[in-house]
Amino acid sequence: MDLSRRTLLAAAGTAGAVAATAPGARARARTPDRGGHGQGGGRVRTGFDRLAADGYARLAGRRVGVVTNPTGVTQDVRHIVDVMHADPRVRVVAVFGPEHGFRGTAQAGGSEGTSKDPATGLPVHDTYGKSGKALADVFAASGVDTVVFDIQDVGARFYTYIWTLYDCMVAAALAGKRFLVLDRPNPLSGRAASGPVLERPQASGIGREPIAQAHGMTVAELALLFNGEFVARAAGRRVDLETVRMTGWRRGDLFDATGLPWVPPSPNMPTPRTALAYAGTCLFEGTNLSEGRGTTRPFELLGAEGIDRRWAERVNALGLPGVRFREAYFVPVFSKFEGRTAGGVQLHVHDPRAFDPVRTGIALLVTAKQVWRGFAWRSDHWIDKLTGSPRVRTMIDAGASADEVVADWQDGLAAFRRTRERYLRYR
Repeated sequence: MDLSRRTLLAAAGTAGAVAATAPGARARARTPDRGGHGQGGGRVRTGFDRLAADGYARLAGRRVGVVTNPTGVTQDVRHIVDVMHADPRVRVVAVFGPEHGFRGTAQAGGSEGTSKDPATGLPVHDTYGKSGKALADVFAASGVDTVVFDIQDVGARFYTYIWTLYDCMVAAALAGKRFLVLDRPNPLSGRAASGPVLERPQASGIGREPIAQAHGMTVAELALLFNGEFVARAAGRRVDLETVRMTGWRRGDLFDATGLPWVPPSPNMPTPRTALAYAGTCLFEGTNLSEGRGTTRPFELLGAEGIDRRWAERVNALGLPGVRFREAYFVPVFSKFEGRTAGGVQLHVHDPRAFDPVRTGIALLVTAKQVWRGFAWRSDHWIDKLTGSPRVRTMIDAGASADEVVADWQDGLAAFRRTRERYLRYR
């Protein structure tokens, strides 16, 4: 009798899926879903849940490589790579790590490099900073024929994982590999897209293609949009794409409604509320103010030396929906103003459904410049990469109000919303 580690782990790793693979459950997993809540009290079943419940039928006979990070977990917070590696029904031969790494040990702008995973013995290939032919060569050398993507996104264009998705799709098309995306919720909900749309001259690793700042899509929906609109332009052909949708998720659902465990997708994204603020306040990365890195409330605390209560008073006077601002003081332990006292504001979102993170971020930039004489953009104009064009920066410098800045991008946003509509898969 074979008592190998893989066999023993398979018994434990698949036990939780036994009930889900009963005939009735399997039939439900194969039923196309437009996002209505079914059995399970509103709990969401992710793309991986459905893949496993179907006995990994979509991966039968395949040599699989998985693009993932610590967010690729099951309902009981086991990592999907550990689960699949232990299951004889699927053959995982490689893992591909994005920014912060497969196991999540690196800070912003870093990765774990190429190594062997100590838990599974699988080779882990570093994808961060790679694209096009260089990444296609990594896929070719790894020996995989199918690339599986499963990473929790946060709903903002400048969060790098959706561009890891895009780069991997382009590379898979170049290398002739099949591509499978396992869906997870957008923590901001799937409400209408908002914010400026990227202009191609500003394309970078935080925005490859023209989508809105808060795109309002799931990763599977984005994959369909990328393949339909952009991949062939970069690779000469579309990728052989399949998506596995969730069940139980509706477009209006915030993350707290899903019943899923939240695993920080990166070191400075500790909670779903962080993600809600990030879609707007990450714009402060393009300024000399702290965006709260090095505190327990990144992207909810903003400030700099020399700012006082006047900022909170000024932005509260705008009556922005769903949010209030508290005068706050903090000492970051790393990043901007490390070890020094910064004054500024803390966001308190009291109505997440009314809250518009992008409009709020613009209002905060406008009022910060009004009340603090020390306000400055980063010298490399990183704000243009974050917003997708120079227009936000130049309009604020010219004295435009938040409403005037927001009005300026509406035509481009309306065009993106029309394109986006074709790729939505949930109600």
